[in-house]
Amino acid sequence: MRLVVVLRRTLLSLLAAAVLTVTGLAYWQAQGVLDGFTVSHALGGDAPRSDKGSMNILLIGLDSRKDQYGNDLPQGILDKLHAGDSSSGGYNTNTLILVHIGADDRVSAFSIPRDDYVAVSAIAGYDHIKIKEAYGLTKAQTEDELESQGVTDPAELEARGREAGREATLRAVRSLTGQPIDYFAEVNLAGFYDLAESLGGIEVCLNHDVYDEYSGADFPAGPQTLNASQALAFVRQRHGLENGDLDRTHRQQAFLLSVSHSLKAAGVFGNLDAFRDLIAVAHKDLVLS
Repeated sequence: MRLVVVLRRTLLSLLAAAVLTVTGLAYWQAQGVLDGFTVSHALGGDAPRSDKGSMNILLIGLDSRKDQYGNDLPQGILDKLHAGDSSSGGYNTNTLILVHIGADDRVSAFSIPRDDYVAVSAIAGYDHIKIKEAYGLTKAQTEDELESQGVTDPAELEARGREAGREATLRAVRSLTGQPIDYFAEVNLAGFYDLAESLGGIEVCLNHDVYDEYSGADFPAGPQTLNASQALAFVRQRHGLENGDLDRTHRQQAFLLSVSHSLKAAGVFGNLDAFRDLIAVAHKDLVLS
């Protein structure tokens, strides 16, 4: 029931910062389009909640080269991502965007810098960490503890480790911001790529030429359409930008806005087949609370 409620108001804000109407999503729900997502229970029933009528949603972007089950991404996908192999990146949450939907349905959002320090008490050997590290460090510690208890199944270790990582990330964000979190969505690098590919490219406009060998970003100034591989490089670049990671968060916000505009322009919201295609892409990349 919790998942249905949030999807009725905010499914595409989770995917692409676009808020749909209750009436429209009620129709999609009736068509069974919204079934089949991987669901996390990391929030827990006793987590602090927003005042009635408002809602906070955390968007979590993992810098992981694995799928949501811990499997290595195919080499062909890794090549397109320009992001190294499956040993790179770990489970850092390099993207954290807190979206607030008020009782009047007005939407605001802000990005949390990945290198902000937060106090922790549940991770052995640390009292402060960068907020991006909460997920991966907790996941690794949890898996070690489970293995010491005799758990050997890789799928169980991955699933329980990830749930612990999500719980740690939610705690860290609440601690840093002082805000409750009502729902969250988690996506990996492949999710950004798949979304851009499903839309046939992303429209952006750059003020200056950019080049970054680490992310693969190599774009001239001015308006242009980025293919899926270029779009991922666009949201990942921080080297060569004046404000580094802060400029990267602006890129991520611009990406989400461009996706939202593309969805509206393509009439996806009123086309059942197109909406089903989008949801099919999201099923393999998105975890919802």
